[in-house]
Amino acid sequence: MELERLQNLLARRGVASRRGAADLIRAGRVRVDGLTVAEPGARVAESARIEVDGRLLRVAEEPHRTFLYNKPVGEVCSTDGQGARSVLEAFRGVGLRLVPVGRLDKESEGLLLVSNDGALIQRLTHPRFGHSKTYEVEVNAVPTEAQLRILRGPMTLEGYRIRPVRVEALGGRRLRFILTEGRHRQIRLMCEQARLRVTRLRRVALGTLRLGALPPGRWRALTPAELAALQSPVE
Repeated sequence: MELERLQNLLARRGVASRRGAADLIRAGRVRVDGLTVAEPGARVAESARIEVDGRLLRVAEEPHRTFLYNKPVGEVCSTDGQGARSVLEAFRGVGLRLVPVGRLDKESEGLLLVSNDGALIQRLTHPRFGHSKTYEVEVNAVPTEAQLRILRGPMTLEGYRIRPVRVEALGGRRLRFILTEGRHRQIRLMCEQARLRVTRLRRVALGTLRLGALPPGRWRALTPAELAALQSPVE
């Protein structure tokens, strides 16, 4: 009988990303065949009886669905809400066990994918995931040329040397950042190094996928063409 790591099995079934699944397991929220398992790498059979927070995980996979959501400021991407409204509240009537794909912090807004497709979630959250992410950012002052050079130049954030970032001045206090990686609060930390403070941060694109005119707090299903573009290799 072929066995699979528990955290990978949970991710494949759309419970959470691999990292999120590992956190659930370590927190003692997952039981396998009636026993709590605290080791994310524990190997289990596909046919095992798995419960998450007391709810039985169905062996048969749900139809894979992926949605584009325009996250408003004030919502959080964690599944427990952390005392604030979770982005998943908007999907209560969908009838699927969905998880956010990646994160936007509470103060940020814009394009966020929500899915139950474990394979897609793993691909999009893997460190080698290469689709660019585009953000429109407002800061507290009109950036000077010197500040723009800092933002576009070599930079180390919290001990990690980030890849070069494309930064475009859009006029006034508005900037466009195009990232090929996503360190935690990267844009805010970059602006701090340039002595600028972010007053609004909105993700508007992921690769060729665009937020468009979707209103805040609303969502739509991805089209087959959009899904194919996300799953195709990035050159």
